[in-house]
Amino acid sequence: MSNKEVKAALKSAREAIKNKEYKEALKHCKTVLKLEKNNYNAWVFIGLAASELEQPDQSQTAYKKAVELDPDQLLAWQGLANLYEKTDQWDFKEELPNVYQKLVDLYASSDKNKCCEVIKKLSDIYCSDKEYDKLAKVWIQLVQLKEEDAVDKKELVQLLQQMIQLLSNCINEEEQDCEAEKHLISAFEKAMVLIEPVPGEEHRKVSSDYIKCLSKLPHEEAKMKEACRSMLALYPSQSYPLEILCSHYLNTGNMDEDAASAFTQLLDLVPNSGLGRLGLGTIALQEGRYTDAIKDLAQGLKTTSLTAGWFTLAEAQFKVHRYSDSATSCSQGLNVCSSEDKKLRVKLLTLKFEALVRSKGEKTADEAFETFSQIPEADKDPMLLALKGRGYLNKGQIDQAHKLSSELVASNPSLGQALALEGLVHLAEGQQQLAEQSFLKASSQNPDSGEYFFLLGQLYWDMGEETRKDRSKTHTHLLKAAKLDPHLGCAFRYLGHYYREVAHDNGRAQGCYKKAFQLNSDDAESGAASVDLSMGQGDMDTALTILQSVIEKATPGSAKWAWMRRGLYYLKIGEHQKAIADLQASLRADPDDWVCWECLGEAYLNRRSFTAALKAFGKAHQLQPSSIYSVYQAAAIKQTLGKYKEAVAEYLQITTHQDYVPALKGLGECQLSLAKSLLEDCRDGGAIDLIQQAIENLFRAVQLRPDLSCLWKLLGDACTAVSTVSPKRAQVVVPTLLSGFDSSMQSHILNQAQTLKVGERCYVHALKLMPEVPSLWYDLGLNYYHQAACLPSITEGDENSACQDLEKAQQCLKKATMMDSSNHTFWNALGVISMIKGLGNYSLAQHCFIKSIQVEPNNVVAWTNLGALYLKKDNIELAHEAFKIAQSLEPLYVNCWIGQALIAESVGSYDTMDLFRHTTELSTHTEGVKGYAYWVCSILLDQSNRDTELYSYNIIQMNAISAAHVALSKYTERIQSDPDAFIMLGYLNEHLQLKRQALQAYQRAVELLQSMSSPGELTFSLGSYGRALCNSGQWEEAVHAYNSTLLQELSDLVGLALAYCRAGLFSESSSAYERALAVASTEKEKAYILTALAMLQHRQGNLDSAKTLLFKCSALKEPVPESLLCLCALGLVHGDTTLAAAALTELLKQGSASGTVVEQHCLLTCTLLALQGNYSAVQREASRAVHRNPGNPSLWALLSRVVPQYYPRKANGGAVAGHIACLSSMMQGKRALLYSGVNQLACGRHSGEDSHRNALKTMQRATLLCPDDPATWAGLMAACHTENTACYLSGSAPHRLSLQQILMSVVSEKVHSVEEIERPLAQSLEGWVLQQAVAGLMMEGQLDKAEALCTQVLNVSPEHPAVMLSLRQVQYQRLLMANEGAILVDPVLEQLNKAVMMNPTNLGAWHWLAEVYRSQGLLVQGVMAYRQSLQIALQLGMHSFQVASLLRLALLALGPCMAGVPGNDWKELVMEATTETLKLDASPVALLFQALLHYVTKMAARETRRLLERLVYVPSQDVPVTVMQVARWYLLRHLHAKNDQELVDVLLQNAKKNEDQRLLEFHSLLNNSST
Repeated sequence: MSNKEVKAALKSAREAIKNKEYKEALKHCKTVLKLEKNNYNAWVFIGLAASELEQPDQSQTAYKKAVELDPDQLLAWQGLANLYEKTDQWDFKEELPNVYQKLVDLYASSDKNKCCEVIKKLSDIYCSDKEYDKLAKVWIQLVQLKEEDAVDKKELVQLLQQMIQLLSNCINEEEQDCEAEKHLISAFEKAMVLIEPVPGEEHRKVSSDYIKCLSKLPHEEAKMKEACRSMLALYPSQSYPLEILCSHYLNTGNMDEDAASAFTQLLDLVPNSGLGRLGLGTIALQEGRYTDAIKDLAQGLKTTSLTAGWFTLAEAQFKVHRYSDSATSCSQGLNVCSSEDKKLRVKLLTLKFEALVRSKGEKTADEAFETFSQIPEADKDPMLLALKGRGYLNKGQIDQAHKLSSELVASNPSLGQALALEGLVHLAEGQQQLAEQSFLKASSQNPDSGEYFFLLGQLYWDMGEETRKDRSKTHTHLLKAAKLDPHLGCAFRYLGHYYREVAHDNGRAQGCYKKAFQLNSDDAESGAASVDLSMGQGDMDTALTILQSVIEKATPGSAKWAWMRRGLYYLKIGEHQKAIADLQASLRADPDDWVCWECLGEAYLNRRSFTAALKAFGKAHQLQPSSIYSVYQAAAIKQTLGKYKEAVAEYLQITTHQDYVPALKGLGECQLSLAKSLLEDCRDGGAIDLIQQAIENLFRAVQLRPDLSCLWKLLGDACTAVSTVSPKRAQVVVPTLLSGFDSSMQSHILNQAQTLKVGERCYVHALKLMPEVPSLWYDLGLNYYHQAACLPSITEGDENSACQDLEKAQQCLKKATMMDSSNHTFWNALGVISMIKGLGNYSLAQHCFIKSIQVEPNNVVAWTNLGALYLKKDNIELAHEAFKIAQSLEPLYVNCWIGQALIAESVGSYDTMDLFRHTTELSTHTEGVKGYAYWVCSILLDQSNRDTELYSYNIIQMNAISAAHVALSKYTERIQSDPDAFIMLGYLNEHLQLKRQALQAYQRAVELLQSMSSPGELTFSLGSYGRALCNSGQWEEAVHAYNSTLLQELSDLVGLALAYCRAGLFSESSSAYERALAVASTEKEKAYILTALAMLQHRQGNLDSAKTLLFKCSALKEPVPESLLCLCALGLVHGDTTLAAAALTELLKQGSASGTVVEQHCLLTCTLLALQGNYSAVQREASRAVHRNPGNPSLWALLSRVVPQYYPRKANGGAVAGHIACLSSMMQGKRALLYSGVNQLACGRHSGEDSHRNALKTMQRATLLCPDDPATWAGLMAACHTENTACYLSGSAPHRLSLQQILMSVVSEKVHSVEEIERPLAQSLEGWVLQQAVAGLMMEGQLDKAEALCTQVLNVSPEHPAVMLSLRQVQYQRLLMANEGAILVDPVLEQLNKAVMMNPTNLGAWHWLAEVYRSQGLLVQGVMAYRQSLQIALQLGMHSFQVASLLRLALLALGPCMAGVPGNDWKELVMEATTETLKLDASPVALLFQALLHYVTKMAARETRRLLERLVYVPSQDVPVTVMQVARWYLLRHLHAKNDQELVDVLLQNAKKNEDQRLLEFHSLLNNSST
């Protein structure tokens, strides 16, 4: 019964578990256990249900109970495994491997697939826990299972490979020789047996892994070698086994034959193998082949960085004394050294420390001490302490080194390093004897150390000549050091010094230096010495080989000595580009080497890179100011570049301190070149000065080196250069020794002929030194030619001497051509001389010119001279062809153009003037200049061609007068004996308004003609001279000049009459004009004379006679417009508008006239309109004239002149008109600039408004252009006053104070120099300036100065009314300042009134008096004063003052209205004054006064608003800003009173737009007060 219940319960439990009803399952299992306590299945079901119910502990207990009941049953073990896998508890994880192991045992016999799965799970656990022995056993068990199942080899191999992969990590563990390693090796061996095919890729990979595994097991060395040999046998092309073997040999240090064979085989397979190179390098180091070792090790470490390799390389480098390289290699080894390899690390640190100490240097010493501190127990090692002492010496810490050496010697008396340190300390202290003893002890203790013997040899070398020459000391010890240590380069270097300097054996020295340099390529001293010896012996190939080897290895900024020596070699052989590159590299190593900079400059110079050479020599001079070579070369370069002035400055830096012949020569050449350039520009005075300086400097050079032919030649050139200038200019100071005079004086002043003679002697001296130089014969021939040319001007009539000189010149040039017949210049010069008058051999000349052309076809000079020869022989066609060829060869050669111009002139061509003009544009040539000036004067003399296109182009567009004037000035500067040239120059000066220069030119022409027999030309020049005297204001001299003529020409008679008139001799003038009238041949001439007589009659006060004569002129058949102009002017002067209008009408009927007449017409019309009181028409008339003739600058100037006086509202336009006139014409522009400034003053344009275009700037420019015009200075004074006034109004401090008196004195000075006709106007200007000065001083508050100024003038002119008025104004101002608000007594007012009455036409005075009355409350008297000023303005026709008087009167009357004075008189006066103002001018101020009157008197509100809005909103540039602001102010008050918020907002928007901040603030105040 119970068994059935158990089965039923188990079945129910199974169903419950199946349905996931685990709690029910537990109940059924408990029922079973009650019946059968040890039921296996019940416990298993409990474990499963508890596991699913997440009760792991209960589940574990149930499973373990089941396992106890039946250990060989799988079900419980499986459940337990599932539980442990699912539950993350550490104790479960620890139990899991045991459970898996039990399952493996149970599955092994039942289910091998399940067994394999469990084994793999168990493998993962052992692998993660690094239990390699258990892992190996599990995998062996798995392999055995597979073997039992007889699986194929491939699957078995895969299993073995997986096993190998899992067990490979065991060899990296610290504990080796474990069971896992044996199983791993066994797995490799079994896998290699099973793998097929052999050889094959899979077998090769497994073999490689097998060898790699064995290489990590030191105890398996034999197996590893055997495996490598086996793999090499199967795979001979594989390098891996050899790499493993080589790594093994390198790590163990066992370098036997097998190792060498392995390294060799590896390099045969892989030529770039790092391991192979490292191995061979290590073997080479052990065998003492240090160079090979370094080479192989360095090459190997590039691809394989091993600590042992870096240490070996450092050792090899240390052996050959490359200490810095050794230290670097040690640092590299330390970087890759592992922390476990402590022994090798200490070796690296120790070696690095010693290498750094032996490198010598303060920086390396610091690094050495840092390295010393890293070496364990270094302080206990005496060897290291001795090296530390050397480190102290490297840092200069001798005391610490001495202390350490004493301690070491005391504790280790037989230690060689300690004794050597002691010697080095003694040496540092200067105790050479003690150092010798220490070194001797050290060498005796260590007889195999080459270092100690070298220290002894070096010491003996440094001890002096005696020990150097003692072979038993210096030579013996150095030789022994070299034998003991063949790699000690410094020993060989000192041996080289010994053989070179003591034994004088350059061969052995060369060998020693070469050996030293081979041992240490950084030994610059040995390398340089070796190269120098090779070059000295002529062995350039060896020297270049050494230099090339150094340079190839050099880094940027190093090997300076090699770069520099190779650069100098390239410079020597002419390889300039290579030399530059090498010298630049040398300078990168040492930028402060001035010698190298000079060499680089020399290379640049040879390459023709002048700018770069200049910079190089400049840098050299900066580094070494005492070196003259760099200064000289810089000067020579500038001379080559044609910068002669700069070159002269450079040469003078040398020659002022020392006599350096090349510098003196260069200085003389530059000065001579500068002189020649000045001579080309006809600046003879400066040229003579430079020639004189050149002679002085070249003579200094000749005194130093009289054997140099070139210096004598240059002296001859300098002396011969004076032949170009005028004989009067050619006065040269020449040293006495050179001049040939016997005198105690150091120098003599020589004339032109004497200087040329000195030049002849210089050339002769040069020929004595070098007689076979043809160019010297050529120069001598030219000198004789110039002597012959200047002789007539010195010794007149001495023709024989001139002919002799010409013959000598011809013989010299023949000699030159015989010596060098291929020189075209020699042939040309011979041809020129053969043409000269005195020889006249034209056939020879033609032959020479043709020969010159044959030698050099592109010979422009010879073609030109040939053309001149043909022209002289009147062969026009051939001359033209020759000149044409010359022009094609060189279009800029002026002589051929002159030849064409002469031909054109001879045939009457229209191109003549253009050709002559072109010659002056090309160059200054006397023939071209005179020809062009002649044609310009010819056209100017023809008065009938002024309006022709020919005149417009040739004279105006080509600026012919100025061009001809400049050219002719240069001509007369050089040729001072040509009266025609001076006459033409005077005529051109007259056209340019250069009166004084014209007078001088005519005077010189008269002086020249008086000494010649040319009465016609003399008469013409005297007439011109008289005219120039008239223009200069010298009337009496002009009368004398005219009377010196025959007085038969009309021009002379008219000129004489004018001179009499200007001199005040009116009767004589009238007589002269009457004589001229009798001589006049045409009606037009008579009309002009009658006009002049009429002007003369008017001058004498005979108005009726003047009118009669002018009317008589008008009645002639050929009337002239000038007579009508005079008649019109006569009417204007005397106020006869009818006469003026009639004359002007007749004048305008004559039709279009020239520009000058148009200007006169406009001026007269404007004057007539002003006289008639039609002021606005004045501006319109001037504007119309400008529109009709926009290209006439005079009309623009006139418009700018009339605007401020008659229509000041358009002052801005007047300023623009003046600016246009200034741009259009220089002559008109000077005056127009003044008019423009006056317009700017009229419109109040100051710097506060426009910093660039204002009255002050304009007046300053006008003053600069016209410094002699008093009006410009007065305008400047007014502009300064305007600026100060603007500053006062804006609240800023004025900057132009205390200028009034200075400017007033300048104006007074300028007034006295003006012409007499302008004197009255200038004097009135002087009075205005005085008043302006007083006003300025009063504005500045300097009343004392103002009163003193007035008093000073009154002391000279006691009754001066204007000054008296100014004095009263000052006194009145002082009275007000003393007692503000004072009431003036009647006597004072009477005096003020009297002062004004003394100046009845001074409208400003009446205005001032009216203001005085107003301030005293005498309004009626003020009104009377304003009315008086208005009346005077009407009488004088002063439009602006009329407007000003009316506005001031309106303002005076507006005051009582604003104050609320009852009655209509003042209101009517305001309306009357403003109405009259508006009739004269659309004045915004008048409109404002009317608006204010409406506002104050409460008239119609609509009219008030309309008037104010008209000023505020109507856009107009004529409304001043102040007027608009006042109008806005009252409009706001009006609208606020009416409470019209909408219009108020509109007004505020307008104020914001115009930036009227005061109105916005006022609106805020109004709002606050209303609230």
